[in-house]
Amino acid sequence: MPYEDHDLDLDLRWWAAANYLTVAQIYLQDNTLLREPLRAEHIKPRLLGHWGTSPGLSMIYTLLNRHIKRTDTDWLYVTGPGHGGPALVASTYLEGTYSEIYPKVSRDAAGVHVLCRQFSSPGGIPSHVSVPTPGSIHEGGELGYALVHAAGAAFDRPDLTVACVIGDGEAETGPLSASWKLPAFLNVRRDGAVLPILHLNGAKIAGPTVLGRMSDEDVTNYLSGQGWSPVVVEGEDPRHVFRDFERALRESHTTIREIQ
Repeated sequence: MPYEDHDLDLDLRWWAAANYLTVAQIYLQDNTLLREPLRAEHIKPRLLGHWGTSPGLSMIYTLLNRHIKRTDTDWLYVTGPGHGGPALVASTYLEGTYSEIYPKVSRDAAGVHVLCRQFSSPGGIPSHVSVPTPGSIHEGGELGYALVHAAGAAFDRPDLTVACVIGDGEAETGPLSASWKLPAFLNVRRDGAVLPILHLNGAKIAGPTVLGRMSDEDVTNYLSGQGWSPVVVEGEDPRHVFRDFERALRESHTTIREIQ
């Protein structure tokens, strides 16, 4: 089924809303919908949470939802990048799940205010994906375990596919480096599948990463040697990146089903 322009436009609007809510959670303690000119007292005294990884996490969430609706298949989304919590909270809030679990965070202006005030505040919620995040099985505050947790979720679940986002800073940790060998342990007949997504933005808290300094060819060869079949998606135009990622996701899932 083709990715129609109308669907792309809807996804981009959803993504823009998620990005706004992400920024608002990180920065704003008042005037969270900017209905008046921004003033210094509207800004939180201490800023926590990372913007850098968040747009990518929200894009993947958006396109996974699109794919799930289209294929009626079971997926789990595990996110490894640290401080990516506001992106996942924003997406679960937009779809209504967050308000179902936390009625005080209602789907109106008052709810957005509560959503932003509680983020990284005393008595509120952490800056990482954590226990209060709907559907979470993975704590984002300790890097290195995303891929092994994704594999654990897939064991003995043949109908489940686990999309696992790995930050390129996390990819340098010992546990994650060892986790690339997981294809040797997953049984295609008995277990579900794991689809790693390496979020290669080249920065870990604004510092360089090893994989970020490697060419696409070198990264592809490295991961191929571990038993994976990498697909590279890159670009700066959101429309092109959305289209390319949607195609990569669809084709990768088709390949997984054929193998199973």
